[in-house]
Amino acid sequence: MVDLSINCGGIKSPNPFWLASAPPTNSAYQVCKAFEKGWGGAVWKTIGEPVMNVCNRYGAVDYNGEKILGLNNIELISDRPIELNLREIAETKRLWPDRAVIVSLMVESKRETWHDIVKRSIDTGADGIELNYGCPHGMSERGMGSAVGQVPEYCQMITEWVTEVSTIPVLVKLTPNVTDVRYPGRAAKRAGAHGISLINTINTIMGVDLDTFELKPSVGGKGGHGGYAGPAVKPIALNMVAQIATDPEINLPISGIGGISTWRDALEFILLGCSSVQVCTAAMHYGFRIVDDMIEGMTNWMEEKGFTSLDQVRGKSLSRISDFGNLNLLYKAVARIDESKCIQCNLCYVACEDTAHQCIDRVPKQVRANGSTETILQPKVREADCVGCRLCYIVCPVDNCIAMVQLDTGNESKTWNELVKELPQPMTWEDLRAFQRKHGIEIH
Repeated sequence: MVDLSINCGGIKSPNPFWLASAPPTNSAYQVCKAFEKGWGGAVWKTIGEPVMNVCNRYGAVDYNGEKILGLNNIELISDRPIELNLREIAETKRLWPDRAVIVSLMVESKRETWHDIVKRSIDTGADGIELNYGCPHGMSERGMGSAVGQVPEYCQMITEWVTEVSTIPVLVKLTPNVTDVRYPGRAAKRAGAHGISLINTINTIMGVDLDTFELKPSVGGKGGHGGYAGPAVKPIALNMVAQIATDPEINLPISGIGGISTWRDALEFILLGCSSVQVCTAAMHYGFRIVDDMIEGMTNWMEEKGFTSLDQVRGKSLSRISDFGNLNLLYKAVARIDESKCIQCNLCYVACEDTAHQCIDRVPKQVRANGSTETILQPKVREADCVGCRLCYIVCPVDNCIAMVQLDTGNESKTWNELVKELPQPMTWEDLRAFQRKHGIEIH
């Protein structure tokens, strides 16, 4: 039997799928409806200072017929009274004692204000607190959100105020709008945080209307920067999650956020060290029902792989992360085209000819069609000249038509870090060419 239950920094839930602090968790009605569908937890939409939202507060990037590849928002924290939110949080936890209910907080930078809101949050019976140090718009102008997350000293100071009085786990939600996310992560650890949530949204401007010259979206003719989320941000989120997970100074449980739309996405975050995963944009796009597929897909995958708990999966890919200097320079792969699947669209040829290494030819080939023979031009890789860059594989529209095939180079291995110790310093181009000739590496 597969057990999907998790413990993220002391916050337990029956599965790793949480709704992120956002519009889908703005009320008890929504959160209870999500729990009915099967979500394991929810981070309540951030409560705190009084705000008033504007219309036209969402913008999206659509690409090649796919809707909401990225979602931008200028929505602020909850515009409902704190008292109402806290009352509904308490009622939701009473109705769903087995689900994780986390209160997201953002208030002004005063110790007594933080102490007060934390104590009131604890009184709801919530399972944990998430400190919102990430919103890049609206609240940051008031010295909140990313204005805190971008300054490790502020991050540590406010987190310390919270952990001074909190009797429940505290997660710190980090902004990606920094040069190195590890510094605020370390600050959170020093302050006694029980876990890290990341990433919050990325600071962006969505676009400009070429007819009106207004920004997209437009609020009465004006617009500005907002927070970017959705599938497009997943690679950025995975990188930052890995940075936190591999930092020995942090060593905290992680709740992963950023472009998670499917069980496959969720597993990628878990393989890079996350205990729970938070979803927002996909739920806004398709509704709460998507959790069914997430639970079923993850369960089936674990059964196929022979895993019975997520503890056996968590972090299994972290050992595969390497600096460029430790990659094997002697590893060799070339592209091969399956002619039976090729549709002669020539995208691989154009990409290689114009922007890569000019190692794909179009070779005349006789084929039978409609009872007659005709000549077509079949793309074919000159393997002797192929450097294995993988561009043709990426642009090919047919699954498994192009494969990257590893060539037998024996058990030879040489990294850049090893090479610089072997060759004279400073290294010349001739030194490098001699090394390539020694190991049979083609020079292009």
